[in-house]
Amino acid sequence: MTQDATQSSSLLLEIGTEDMPARFLPSAIRQLKENSAAIFKENRIKFSDIKTYGSPRRLAIIAEGLPRMQEDRTKEVFGPSRKIAFDESGKPTKAAIGFANSQGVSVENLMVKNKDKGEYVVAVIEEKGVHVREILPEILKKIVLSIYLPKSMRWGDNNIRFIRPIRRLLALFEKEVVGLEIGGIKSSNMTRGHRFLSPASFQIKEISGYIRLLANNYVIVDFEERKKIITSEIEKISAPASGSVIRDEALLETVANIVEYPVLVLAAFSEEYLKLPKELLITVMKEHQKYFAIENKQGGLANYFVIVSNTTKENSETVKAGAERVIKARFEDARFYFEEDGKKKLEGRVDDLKNVTYQEKLGSLYEKTLRVKGLSEYLASKLNPSLEQKAGRAALLSKTDLITGVVREFPELQGIMGRYYAIADMEDREVADALMEQYLPAYHGDRLPETEAGAILSLADKLDNIVSFFSIGLIPTGSEDPFALRRQASAVTAIMSDKGYDVSLKEIVAESFRNLKGVKKSAGAKDAALKFLEQRLEPMFSSQGCSLDEIQSILSLSAEIPLKEIKKRLDAIKEFKNNTGYNNFLTAVKRVKNIIPETKLPALKLRLLTEEPEKNLHERLNATKAEVDGLLKEYRYAEALRTLSSLTDPINYFFDNVLVMDKQDDIKFNRLALLKKVWAEASSIADFSKL
Repeated sequence: MTQDATQSSSLLLEIGTEDMPARFLPSAIRQLKENSAAIFKENRIKFSDIKTYGSPRRLAIIAEGLPRMQEDRTKEVFGPSRKIAFDESGKPTKAAIGFANSQGVSVENLMVKNKDKGEYVVAVIEEKGVHVREILPEILKKIVLSIYLPKSMRWGDNNIRFIRPIRRLLALFEKEVVGLEIGGIKSSNMTRGHRFLSPASFQIKEISGYIRLLANNYVIVDFEERKKIITSEIEKISAPASGSVIRDEALLETVANIVEYPVLVLAAFSEEYLKLPKELLITVMKEHQKYFAIENKQGGLANYFVIVSNTTKENSETVKAGAERVIKARFEDARFYFEEDGKKKLEGRVDDLKNVTYQEKLGSLYEKTLRVKGLSEYLASKLNPSLEQKAGRAALLSKTDLITGVVREFPELQGIMGRYYAIADMEDREVADALMEQYLPAYHGDRLPETEAGAILSLADKLDNIVSFFSIGLIPTGSEDPFALRRQASAVTAIMSDKGYDVSLKEIVAESFRNLKGVKKSAGAKDAALKFLEQRLEPMFSSQGCSLDEIQSILSLSAEIPLKEIKKRLDAIKEFKNNTGYNNFLTAVKRVKNIIPETKLPALKLRLLTEEPEKNLHERLNATKAEVDGLLKEYRYAEALRTLSSLTDPINYFFDNVLVMDKQDDIKFNRLALLKKVWAEASSIADFSKL
């Protein structure tokens, strides 16, 4: 192989597009890297490194360490079976000759190999690698078209789809242009800088200068670098405001993908707007304008904000003036909605919920509210009777802020604005807090309700959502979960575990279905909903340090026992595993489980217990059962497990000295019935067959 063939090279591909939405860029950049690596490997092209870049108007890849020659490879192609390929004397048949010719090998070079329990002829083909530059056009085209996003576009007369219309292609293999064409756009070594600050085309002569030349033309092509610039500058620029920027990773990701040349500008607004709720002002700045809010040292909002502009520092005053003008108009709109909302109490909005459809088969928001109220009052009566009135009141008002002007404009403020309005209406403070906490834990957070009324309302709302949609057959399948029921089910188990509520999943699901009046329920919906909630327990307890086998041993009891008791049992099992007698007990009790049938057995008859080992086991079982059952009633699980393990020797003595499967059926079934009682007692604590 020549020196040229072994020399490593660099590759640059830039896809210039119309402005891409910020939310698409992270996925596009990730796909570009993953797909490039896969396509290089598929085409037998090694590389030492792949770096990908992206900004609103370009995606780029720089691959290092590419060889000049594609790797050679040997491949095997299976043909007809040996019986068909050769006659009885071992001479090749027409089938063998035809197969050899089709693969470009001589029939003498065909081999015989085993496959699928048979012998087949095989053509071994040596494929020599070609010059990488010869196959790069097709490879690069494949890389470009491999990037897929749900909302891609077609443009012109092309059938090609991409995130946004492609306007230029830059492709270099070392200093040579790789000639390819996509949708009528031909590649070159030309690119463009910033759309406004450096719109003219310029040439990339060397790949090593690509990032530097773009920066000289006001494009920071590396997303991480743009993010780093914003992060490092944001605190410095907010210093004059005597506060600090409210950290928001999602907003940081967004603005870093909106601009190509981030320059930060500090702006201000009138202090009169600080009379509005803090969350409302922050949401207006973030959602409408992508501005960062600033918090003062007391935790309140300062009347300043930070803009991440896409221009030079020389234009900062212009940017500042424009932003202040726009934010004033936005805040005026917010103030108008807030003041209009305050003219009507939440209680006066309850009847208006009758005009809002919750779901076609589930009725209006008013009907939803009544269901949540009934369930909240039931849960309060079971869990904290002193809160029944507050829980019912909170539930009655829970959805009223959904029809206010602010929440219609900013749906993400649901509950938060309800709390503000409830306080203004002089509602009980815990009732007001519950209106906000009903939505906890929220997306991208694990904060749970702090107040008892909030926890009960959150449980009631989420349980009603789950049983309602299960009742009408709208059940999550695979990756599809349009109503976020999995998240809500996880929230239900998290709240119940956190609060230590003394109620089982089975009980609350049954009550939720009883509370679901006027809705035609699908067959099996209740059992399906209960199982759905149980499935959330494994990840929850796993995050708390429990092993998979420990969790599996308790899941069969999870419907019947309060979650707080399940966690205590799990802790007891973990402790029991360190007991010196644990392994012997586990072996013994699994012997019991393995021999007893699933079918129903005749009742145990004492008169048929004739052998001393079975009598001994029965007596020890009765004594152990009385003690274990008493300990379970007192929630002393570790002691119950130690007591249960005292059955190890009687079980082993029984198996070593008694033939369970006796020839006489009545004796056999009686011994099996005894063992079934042993297993039933063990199962009252955990399913030891899972350990």
